[in-house]
Amino acid sequence: MEQEVQVTIHSSQPDNTVEAEPQKTCIPEQIKEISDTLKEAFSCFRESESYNLLVKSAENAREYIRKNPGQAMLYSLGAGALFGLFMKRKR
Repeated sequence: MEQEVQVTIHSSQPDNTVEAEPQKTCIPEQIKEISDTLKEAFSCFRESESYNLLVKSAENAREYIRKNPGQAMLYSLGAGALFGLFMKRKR
């Protein structure tokens, strides 16, 4: 048993105020140029030998973690602890 109820919302501003213009969402030309440059650089990187080595290394790391989850967790725990010690704030 659903009913539709009309709701009237009153604004806190008087009716004679002028509405603000909607902000423009255009991207400046310089940012477009930077974006194009980054796209070109990334596409060149994807075609390079370094990218292929990086992908192979990531796959090797995944395989090692799947085969040795305990050791991988201990290595990451140790690395995190060392990183925490180096980044610790001195009060």
